[in-house]
Amino acid sequence: MSDPARRLALMRIATWNVNSITARLPRLLAWLESSGTDVLCVQETKCTAEQFPTEELRALGYESVVNATGRWNGVALVSRVGLADVVTGLPGGPEYDGMDEPRAISATCGPVRVWSVYVPNGREVAHEHYAYKLRWLEALKAAVAEDAAGDRPFAVLGDYNIAPTDDDVWDRAAFEGLTHVTEPERAALAGLREAGLSDVVPRPLKYDHPFTYWDYRQLCFPKNRGMRIDLVYGNKPFAEAVTDSYVDREERKGKGASDHAPVVVDLDVKA
Repeated sequence: MSDPARRLALMRIATWNVNSITARLPRLLAWLESSGTDVLCVQETKCTAEQFPTEELRALGYESVVNATGRWNGVALVSRVGLADVVTGLPGGPEYDGMDEPRAISATCGPVRVWSVYVPNGREVAHEHYAYKLRWLEALKAAVAEDAAGDRPFAVLGDYNIAPTDDDVWDRAAFEGLTHVTEPERAALAGLREAGLSDVVPRPLKYDHPFTYWDYRQLCFPKNRGMRIDLVYGNKPFAEAVTDSYVDREERKGKGASDHAPVVVDLDVKA
């Protein structure tokens, strides 16, 4: 007979910006069934909490918690290994236009604690949304510091809307003067690393770099004009438990796909 504790120690965790869970629901359910994912961090649900497909996910054996208020933003956690100590929102996070946007949710899933985050886009460097993005990231660093330094495997997964290096965009010159590649944004990522988190870089299933996002326009996906902006930042116990990580590029293909692909991380927590 197999050991239940051992089964729980072998985990598959993923993050996926679905760009509307309503539009992507059939693909999402099929992917959960085929991929063997234990915990999924979801971003850009674009729904209210009442519209979130809780029952459809429960029918597949998954619990879920959601932080969503309408047609923009929204994050969720979907788990078949438990959801405990749920925190909805970013503690100490800034508001934008007087609103506390639904961009973060965290929970303990079996032996691992995870956050699902949807970092503000920033829009343009001179825009107030860019300043908001930097404030939001500073609040994130403060909020995760204790867990990052702890002995329990811990990770912050999601759409960071930042390419960590020039290699993480298809052409650095094409992004000159734009958000996602600026030094202040990358410095914010460095701040997370200083807090005790490291970038778990996935392997690509095709081409030589693990892009996670391709614009719908200008044939960006077939031309592989992508960016790596969906990131997994884990503490030392999490990083040491990683046995594999990859971008499931197949889920970006075909009709009705999100413009992001899932990033998958396999763990052996007892390793």
